[in-house]
Order: sequence, then structure tokens, then C-alpha cells
Amino acid sequence: MSMTAGQKAAKTKSNSTSDAGNIYERDFYAWTQQQAALLREGRFSDLDIKNLIEEIESLGRSEKRELESRLKVLLMHFLKWQFQADQRERHERSWLATIRNQRTELRKLICDNPSFKGHLETAFIEAYQDARYEAEAETGLPISAFPESSPYRIEQILDPLWMPKQ
Repeated sequence: MSMTAGQKAAKTKSNSTSDAGNIYERDFYAWTQQQAALLREGRFSDLDIKNLIEEIESLGRSEKRELESRLKVLLMHFLKWQFQADQRERHERSWLATIRNQRTELRKLICDNPSFKGHLETAFIEAYQDARYEAEAETGLPISAFPESSPYRIEQILDPLWMPKQ
């Protein structure tokens, strides 16, 4: 019994989708290159749609996590700067370098992802709470030593000339 042209095309599409899924599991880099080539060639029906959707969503989550992580590190260093003044002389260069780096990377991240501006306030609030706990662990000060809500504003922490008062 011979297959019709439609059956052959369906079988070929099924095999290529299955092959793409197998490559995804075996060699992620090869899969990304294959998917990029298929997109460039306009061969949309051969794309591994299920895994492409998963990876695109994952990229967005990863960028969001980076925003939150950088905010947390920056806020934690401001807390150490402000509430651990007795350690400032010893750690000043390191703390300032971290602050400078986090500000720079945050500005780049926000510039590259303008939609983050709508998420920034929520991320800032959440990051501050995490920063309090990190600062408690790093400084040995009780959590009550740090204000429950941020004493800083987003505009301040991103301003390269601003530093918290002692």
C-alpha cells in the first residue's frame, strides 16, 4: 500500500518535529542553531513550537530575575553602607565598586527592556525585603535594625551621585 503525497508530507513533518524535540533534549545548542536557521529560511512549519514557546518564556523570566537580583544586591549594599558605618572604612572600596557595578548593569537592563519600567516598583519592593534579610545575614545586625520599608526611592538608587546618609 503506497502513501499519498499528503500522508508523506504529514509523516515528514511528524518526523522533523520529533527530531527537533530529540535534538532539544540531546544538544540544546544545536537545537537553538537549527531553530534559528529554520526561522531565517521561513520554514515555520518545521519549527519546534512547543519548546520555542517554553524557551522564550524562560528568557523573559530570566531577565526579570536578573532585575530583581541586581536590585537586591544594590539595596543590600546601601543598607550596609548606612547601617554598618563602623565597617565602612574597611569595606568602602568594595562596597562602592559593587554599588557602581549594580547601578550600571541595572541601567543597561532597564534600557534594553523598557517594559521593566512598569514592573520596577513591584520588583523594588520585593528586592528590598530580600535585601533586608541578606543584610541581616551579612552584618550580624538584627532584622529590626533595618527599616521595614525602603528608606530609598528608585530614582535615588539609580542616580550615580546619590548615596544614603549615615
